[in-house]
Formats: sequence, structure tokens, C-alpha cells
Amino acid sequence: MRIASPRRRSAAAAAALALATVLGAAGCSTGKSDSGAVGGGEVAKVDGKISITYLQKQGDQEYFVGEAAGAKAKAAELGVDLKVVNLGSDANKTVSEVQSAIAQKSNGVIVVVPDPAVGPQVVQLAKDAKVALLTSDDQICATGPDPASCPKEQLVPRIGFSGQQMGGEVGKRAAEEFKKAGWSAADTRTIGAWKQDVTVCGDRVKAAQQAFADGGGADVKNIDVATDNTPTGAQDKIAATVTANPGVKHWVVWGCNDENVQGGVTALANAGFKADNVIGVGLGAYLACKDWSGSEPSGMKAALFINGKDVGALAVQTMYDRLKSDKAFPAEAFAPTTMVDASSWKTAGVTCS
Repeated sequence: MRIASPRRRSAAAAAALALATVLGAAGCSTGKSDSGAVGGGEVAKVDGKISITYLQKQGDQEYFVGEAAGAKAKAAELGVDLKVVNLGSDANKTVSEVQSAIAQKSNGVIVVVPDPAVGPQVVQLAKDAKVALLTSDDQICATGPDPASCPKEQLVPRIGFSGQQMGGEVGKRAAEEFKKAGWSAADTRTIGAWKQDVTVCGDRVKAAQQAFADGGGADVKNIDVATDNTPTGAQDKIAATVTANPGVKHWVVWGCNDENVQGGVTALANAGFKADNVIGVGLGAYLACKDWSGSEPSGMKAALFINGKDVGALAVQTMYDRLKSDKAFPAEAFAPTTMVDASSWKTAGVTCS
């Protein structure tokens, strides 16, 4: 996952904090905000053709490519004019593209921000223009740069996946694989790998660890590994962890995303561990499927498939319902997920990146 540069992040955060002071004071004066109002409480119904702009971070990543495809397909089905914009990792571009969408008379904006620090600016722009605002995947807050510390009623409505649900499914499958392998807890370790300042990653990994503890039937020691959420970053950090634990014979690996797990599985293979001594359960399946495409056995035993197409389609449908029928946004709505492995990923529709 690409992260905004420190300079851009700092500038965006400073601007957001300044605006947050104003918004925070306004929020205290009314005390009536709710998630629907944050997303467009003063937005009027649209009687004619609806125009929506979908702004995505990392628009060239496989997941977001799928999300855009799902959004476009749903827009075509509903007769909506849809414009999709790739923001890359540029937080400042988020603000300028929201301004552009407003200037081009979009009725609604759906956004996946590269940096949540721009949230207050984005919310204020949409509110002033009476344009409906919805997020997908990542949360933003109307009154501050950090969604993790945001009052619930100030979070912009979001379409995406549940971090706790996803992590729970990963941990559950890892526990099933562990019991099937018949390993001893004494010479087995679990690894949870993630970028530890990303809140949604922490939610996933904690849920995975709890689900494994509940379902594994043994007290296996866990090692948390801080990474940068990239395959190479995870590989380096997990390689060092493996070296520091020479007595361990079996490893179970999960993480925030496929990148962390694939990096871990590769590190273990390079350290001489055969696939039979490794259980990797990915999250995304877009990298895990590469291991299953080859003829060599892999420690990647399964992965939770999250389909960006479902999120994109649900986001457009939700925005359409708000604009056409005045149906209030839900605070959050989640797309379905599917656990896949080497035998099922193709039929599930996984696309390898």
C-alpha cells in the first residue's frame, strides 16, 4: 500500500486540523449531526439524470481496478453518468478533484482517500455545495484527521468490508489448517504482520489472533511483526523473526493483506521451511493466487477473497438510492467476502495481479 509522503501528509494534516477546529465548534453548537447528515443531509433529490464522481486512491492497483469496473457496470445498469478518477497517493489531489467534481455539477461524490487527514476539507466542500458524499473502503471524519478518534456521528457513511469480520475469517481458517496439520503448539509460532499505525490493519490482525485462539485448540505463542505492508518489507522483517527463533519447526502467518502473508511465506521458503511446515492465510487473494497458479507446493494455504467489484457496485447503488429516492445513507454497509484456496480461487472469480 502506498503512503502519502511525509511532507504532503503534514501539510494536509495541518490544514485539516485548522478546519477541524472550526467544524468542531460548529458541531458542538448544534449537537444534531448524524452519519446521514455528514454524508449529505441537505442534499436534494435529483429528478433528472444523476451524475456521480468516484475518486479512488491507488487506482492502478488490482483491487481498485475491480472496484472501478463494478462501479461502472452498476452505473450503466442504473443509467447514471459516472466519472472515475485515480488519485494515486496524492492527498492534495483529493481536494482539487472534489472541487472539480462540484464545478462539473456532480450530484454525488464517492471517495477513497489516500490520506484521511483531508477528510474535514472534503466534507466541508461537499456540504457547502450540497453534494452528497460517501466513502468506500476507508473512513474519513468530518471534524478531524484521524477516523480512529472521531465521534461516531461525525464519520462519513462508508461502503466496504468489515475489518473484524475479515480478520475473524482469516484466523478461523488458520485454526482449521493448524488442527488438520496436527502440529504441536510447543514448536509452532503464529505471526501477525501489519503496518502498525494503520488502524484498520490492527483491527484485522487482532480479530485473526482471537479467532485462532478460539478455534485452534492449543495455546500457540504469537509474534507480532511490524512491516510497511509491502511484500518485500514483510519478507525482510519476517526473515529476521525466523532467524531469531531457531527452535520453531512450524509457522502460521496472517497479516493485514496478501502482501504481508506472501512476504512471510517467501521468507520462510528462503529459510528452508518446506510448504508442509507453513500455513499462510492471505487477505485479498490477488497475490495468493499467484502461488496457486504454479506447479510448486506453497505455504499459502488459503486467502480471503475481497472483491472490489462488489464494493464499487454497492457504493454506486447506495449513492443512487440517496439521490433518486432520498433514502438515507447507512452508517456503514459491507460487501460479502469468500474464503478461497488452490482448488476454488478460479471459480470464485479471483483475478491475479
